[in-house]
Amino acid sequence: MTDQETYDIIVIGGGPAGRIAALTARKYYPQKSVLLALDVARGVVPCGIPYMAASLKSPDENSSPSAPLAKSGIEVLNAAALRIDRAAKTVEFSGGTLKKYGKLVLACGSTPFMPKIPGAGLKNVFRIYKDLDLLKEMFSALAGTENIAVLGGGFIGVEMADELAKSGRRVTLIEMQDALLSNSFDPEFGSLAREKLEAAGVKIMTGVKVEAFEGAGRVERVLLAGGASLPCGAAVLAIGAVPNAGLAADAGLDVSKSGAVGVDEYMRTSDPDIFAVGDCAEKKDFFTRRPVSVMLASTATAEARVAGSNLFGLKVVRENKGTIAAYSTSVDGLVLASAGLTEAAALKEGFEIVTGLSEGFDKHPASMPGASKVKLKLVFSRHSGLLMGGQASGGVSCGELINVVGLAVQTGMSVSELETLQVATHPWLTAAPTVYPLTAAAQDASVKLCRSLKEI
Repeated sequence: MTDQETYDIIVIGGGPAGRIAALTARKYYPQKSVLLALDVARGVVPCGIPYMAASLKSPDENSSPSAPLAKSGIEVLNAAALRIDRAAKTVEFSGGTLKKYGKLVLACGSTPFMPKIPGAGLKNVFRIYKDLDLLKEMFSALAGTENIAVLGGGFIGVEMADELAKSGRRVTLIEMQDALLSNSFDPEFGSLAREKLEAAGVKIMTGVKVEAFEGAGRVERVLLAGGASLPCGAAVLAIGAVPNAGLAADAGLDVSKSGAVGVDEYMRTSDPDIFAVGDCAEKKDFFTRRPVSVMLASTATAEARVAGSNLFGLKVVRENKGTIAAYSTSVDGLVLASAGLTEAAALKEGFEIVTGLSEGFDKHPASMPGASKVKLKLVFSRHSGLLMGGQASGGVSCGELINVVGLAVQTGMSVSELETLQVATHPWLTAAPTVYPLTAAAQDASVKLCRSLKEI
């Protein structure tokens, strides 16, 4: 073993969680030495992966540069972490390098799920890795393929199908559930995504299970349950990922039943000198505290800021109160966004709820150039009146509208507070103050709550 340098802070993983953990630690502890270890030579912006198919001029435009890290005084090591010795407080890296740490942050990410489907190892059956070189190979192969099957009707699958259709490919999107985006949206919103995709020429098959991939060395068709087959020259698997918790487990750290690294509210593992953030770390629902599988860059960076600011004692009281799961996507110009519990998820958990609805435009009057129709649905607790979640569809304004909803959920805002929310409005910039989406939807729910109380 060589090069046993000591660092105050070592962060393993160069995705959004690792980078923000390192940068946050550097800001709060400027006198501490920080090392960030990257196991991928050329990383990418995860959320930008689908757009490498058409919207970006070149896949290289989605690379994740290391220059900002060096500028902040963070040392970068291009090596994979192999073993952690907690007693010696060392990490062994590929190439025979050994580094000693004071505090260690695991931001090891996740690995695309590999289904146990016959033929999944055939050529041109792709999983989506966060590695620029592997992604360039994938998109190069997809560009030369006429018929492509995309498996998975979640965010990545929907965005991949949308982008591949824009690139001129014939795309079939296959989802086991009965609706698209069903984990994040109620049916009336998921159906909007389906309409957009079908209008763009994407063939959509829901409630369908894939039995096998078939072909002579290279995938040629997808065999579906019931015996039907779908010809294709390539298949993209967008069916989820599993946490990279092996390094933690081998070091004797607690790992949850879901396979993620166990953490507390401050992202500390069972070892007080080791933190875990991002996809590899355990997530708990904001309302129920039950384990949830949420792998989002926004969630990962929020966790990274909690960990990075509290490495050397809980001086900055920032705890992770649970995962709200805030999502947004764009399907052929239609923005869909969600934060917190959907109506279906709330009812499944046994919550008694009331919903509030509003529809209008994000400029006023609606005849203003560029105005987009906005639909907002809010979910409130029937008894406490607290906001539990919301969903929005419309133009680009929904991307920030849902962030306000997420903030309202996180801070425990009530239906009455949202109904009387004071907002700034302008014809070019927002909806009219008379029908502002948040206040209008809250008022709709408030009226329903008052009526329900009279019935008790």
